[in-house]
Amino acid sequence: MTLALDSAAQDLLFREAHTANAFTDEPVTDEQMQALYDLIKYAPTAFNQSPLRIVLVRSEEARERLVAHMSEGNQAKTKAAPLVAILAADNEFHEELPALFPHFPQAKDVFFGERPVREKSAELNAALQAGYFILGVRAAGLAAGPMTGFDAEGIRKEFLDGDHTPMLVVNIGKPSEDAYRPRSPRLAYDQVVSVV
Repeated sequence: MTLALDSAAQDLLFREAHTANAFTDEPVTDEQMQALYDLIKYAPTAFNQSPLRIVLVRSEEARERLVAHMSEGNQAKTKAAPLVAILAADNEFHEELPALFPHFPQAKDVFFGERPVREKSAELNAALQAGYFILGVRAAGLAAGPMTGFDAEGIRKEFLDGDHTPMLVVNIGKPSEDAYRPRSPRLAYDQVVSVV
């Protein structure tokens, strides 16, 4: 059975896409990021919640502040990437539910009135959106270098307004010739999928 996406699109989004560690100096434009967001905003989430928050780090001053919070092995590539995005989960996402889930606006309080439930839901659903964000970067003809090696509390204090939990820092740009390591193995279908 063939997939609906043609082979070139499958390669762009999956087979030929890798985590990038180096980029050319070609800029990533605001227009590219707007188009990317307009695509990935349709990621599926519970109750149509949208907890993902994105901070684009463009200025040199902000980049230096961010690099200071990155793990040593991530500092040079974060400093050199054309654009860096901080992806965070908004723990107060439920405030938007009356507008995002209008057929049951009470979901805000019925399901998400308690903080621990809200945090868990924000983390899961923002992670789903983050996966779509990376696919959106690839769909834009760019490469993504997502990283978790950073001082989360430092980034939260330095860059995030409100009650947001940093999840990923993603370097974005056109991959350079030395951007990729060889692809690591993946599990086979029979190792992952069972039928009951």
